[in-house]
Amino acid sequence: MKKLIAVFSFILAITFSAQAQQVKTVSLEQTKGEFTQKEIKLSEGSYVFNISNNQAGTDVGFVLVPKGKDASNAENHIKEAYVTKVVAEGKTENSKTVNLKKGEYTYFCPLNKTPQYTLIVE
Repeated sequence: MKKLIAVFSFILAITFSAQAQQVKTVSLEQTKGEFTQKEIKLSEGSYVFNISNNQAGTDVGFVLVPKGKDASNAENHIKEAYVTKVVAEGKTENSKTVNLKKGEYTYFCPLNKTPQYTLIVE
């Protein structure tokens, strides 16, 4: 029985490890009125967005929208891409896991009033 539990635990650990390796992190930095990264190119897959506030002068957030959709309409936002907590100055916060398919997206911060930038998934 102990061997069976050990084997099951080992298989479970490998499964969780494989799933964790599939999620990649995209780190983005905001300064006053802009993101420092003006365009991003990624491959199709699962991502967590890591948003840093580097003296933006206000709290910041993150909005991701499929290109061509009305970015001012919250119904078009990819909700999983929102940071889980508004990012205070000098802090960094993460989004939930976002599964991105091939195509173009727009990202911006309405709190920091940044322009809209392009994210391309190839």
